[in-house]
Amino acid sequence: MKKIFRYFVLSLALTGAFTACDILNPVIEPADIGLGIKVFSPTKVVTGQPMTINGSGFADATEIVFPDGVTVTDFEIVSNDMIRVTAPAGIAAAGGKIIVRTAEDQVESPLALTLGKTVVSGYSKQPGEEIQGGEQITIYGTDLEFINSVELLDADGNPIILSDAMFYRKGTSSVVITVPKKVYEGTFTGKLSTYDGQEILLPELKYKPAAEGGHWETQKTVIWENNTDMGTVDWGNVNYRIAGEGHETGEEVTIIAADIWEKMKTTPFYMSYTAGDSYQIRVITGWWGTQWLGKDNDIAPWNMPERIIDNGDGTFAIKVDFSEDPAILETIDAQHLLFTGAGYTPVEIYFAEEVWVGGGGTPSEYDIAAFTMYEDRSANLTYPYFPSWSDNSGKLRIMRGGDPAIEEMGLTTSSKFVVYKKVGTTGQLQWNDPSWGTFAGVECNDWDGSAETLEVAITEDMLKWINGESTDGWSDTAIILQGDGLEISKIVIVP
Repeated sequence: MKKIFRYFVLSLALTGAFTACDILNPVIEPADIGLGIKVFSPTKVVTGQPMTINGSGFADATEIVFPDGVTVTDFEIVSNDMIRVTAPAGIAAAGGKIIVRTAEDQVESPLALTLGKTVVSGYSKQPGEEIQGGEQITIYGTDLEFINSVELLDADGNPIILSDAMFYRKGTSSVVITVPKKVYEGTFTGKLSTYDGQEILLPELKYKPAAEGGHWETQKTVIWENNTDMGTVDWGNVNYRIAGEGHETGEEVTIIAADIWEKMKTTPFYMSYTAGDSYQIRVITGWWGTQWLGKDNDIAPWNMPERIIDNGDGTFAIKVDFSEDPAILETIDAQHLLFTGAGYTPVEIYFAEEVWVGGGGTPSEYDIAAFTMYEDRSANLTYPYFPSWSDNSGKLRIMRGGDPAIEEMGLTTSSKFVVYKKVGTTGQLQWNDPSWGTFAGVECNDWDGSAETLEVAITEDMLKWINGESTDGWSDTAIILQGDGLEISKIVIVP
């Protein structure tokens, strides 16, 4: 299924957070600091769950031991500091530490692994209701991160599998599935699948194909606007307290309706603000108890600046996602949500969500999953993408003549690729011509793992490849991508 996204709310906002990739920059290789586990992801798994372990000294790893002594010897050493492995069966229900062993040494993970189990409790659509292509259905429950595919029917009544890269995750308790535009017209029951082999039936719905035309947009839904005269946040003197309906005390700047409050607990939202050059933002419970992102870990220009979004209009924003640090949710209902710190003034709080909008329109961003194939040409790109120099699944071809057609997008040297990557993964991504020859010195490097986004400008050479002036045996190839080490969640082209 091909997806075209349009972003109009946060496109300028995100630009300030990008790390640009220079051309022909020298590369400094990180030093080997011995065997060690830094982090692993995800920290909660089920059998069959793909995992990444980051650390050092992995080149000579011989086995990985999971809780309850389950030993795995079949894994991929991506680099000296990264291992990919599939969570085995038999992990202890209570969880525990992971051990990586070499012939002469072993190391234990600093954090414990936990075991999950997917339970679906309900859906936003009920049996017999109608749903149209392009519309969304929300799944509710627990440990929904382990749903890895949805089976529906295409326009001809054949099964079509939607991979988890196409889901919109809302924490672990809800997942949004977008119905393909060219879905089968009729009543049928779809099916969810999980990594550990569960098959869960969707409600039986009446499906209709989408009307012609339309596009994806990120739409802004305002939760609260600051119409107070409270002014600048100043620790114990001026704070902005927000409470969910039913827990108000009279100290709040606003009371949030119960359904929106629950949504804020499971869905990322944004707080925009004005500020000078020096400020601190602390997101904490109203009793100054549990702080999101950890004790005394404030967002500021000098601390976690990558979390600050420059909106380009004199305001800034931060993204609040409680799934990153859910401890605050244990007391947030009774203790409220407090925006404190110093030197900034909240403007508004809002959701920014992808929706399908009918009526045509030109996208301002293209997800390359819509027109990219693996080097072995067996499948389109799915995320996360792990670039590789040697593994065909890590080599990508951006194809010409598709839908959308890259050669018809009107790209110029003002256009760019934007790469969204997982923080903590290190390595590079390289752009090659269709003949595996010159790569024009174009590559994205992140050797310290700090970047969330990387970008590279489209060059004159790239435009020649895109327009078919440089071809190989596959005359429809525009650009080839390969690399090593990074975990990439999305790559888009910004015309």
